[in-house]
Amino acid sequence: MDLTTVFRMPAIHDLHRTKTERIHQALGRGAGRLITPTTHAPATGYALAHHVLEGAEHAARVGDPDTFVWYSEHPDAAATELTPAAGPLTVVPAEEQLLTSYVSDTPYYVLGPTTQAAPGHLHKLTLESATLAADQGFGDLVDAHAPIVCLLTGKPLGSPLRSWTISRMPGTVFLDYVPDNTVMVARDLIHEAGHNWLNDALTATGCEIDNTRTFYSPWKKTHRPAYGFIHGCWSFSLVTLYVAAVLPTTTGETHTFLTAYLDRQRAQLRVVTGDHETALRTISDSTLRTRLRIVYRHALAF
Repeated sequence: MDLTTVFRMPAIHDLHRTKTERIHQALGRGAGRLITPTTHAPATGYALAHHVLEGAEHAARVGDPDTFVWYSEHPDAAATELTPAAGPLTVVPAEEQLLTSYVSDTPYYVLGPTTQAAPGHLHKLTLESATLAADQGFGDLVDAHAPIVCLLTGKPLGSPLRSWTISRMPGTVFLDYVPDNTVMVARDLIHEAGHNWLNDALTATGCEIDNTRTFYSPWKKTHRPAYGFIHGCWSFSLVTLYVAAVLPTTTGETHTFLTAYLDRQRAQLRVVTGDHETALRTISDSTLRTRLRIVYRHALAF
């Protein structure tokens, strides 16, 4: 299966470009100056623009003019000073640096004037993990939808690993990690990049999912509205495809862990077969609906 044809969607590229331009225009009006476009790839510029927007809005709310000016002078959140030659922009925020807002209880981190790049070994971890994801066919997904990685806490293999995205910070992923284990980090990069991709695809195609119906999610062990259910089916289908592809290259504890993980994902994907097709009918764009169906069915076949 050529995943490139699934992930590449001109409407998403257009969304990244136009939304970034609008953010820079809005910031320029607030600062009373012209914001010079950044030279980053469109997907990276899109992710960075949301950090700048969030940081500038927060500075305005708390009455911090110096920080607001900093964002207007750094429309890429000084990413050029943080980003090495290759790989995702990686930062390692402390737990106390994570924010919540009046619109979301989910914590997040915003690049700002005090942000420091991740230590070399952790940037190497995300770079090699992104490369591994690309080797298995997920390069376009991770490059465009996880260009900013916030590593949280290193944990042993088998420990519960947190990972999440939030819609107000597209292109940024937050995740715990297993130190020196690129296979596991790549798994979670793919999972969270998948959520970002689907959010962008829904926005770019103008789809609004009808959440009046709920469906049982074996991953959450509860009924979820169609939006969350479709998200789960999509991202876990992607992860199933990745794990099935990478498993033969693994050894030892990682192989044992992922073998059991893959068996569990296969069983959970089978549980949602009928509901998945029903939920897809809430998506009005036929191209997007078809791509979600193809990936799910391909994962189910493994």
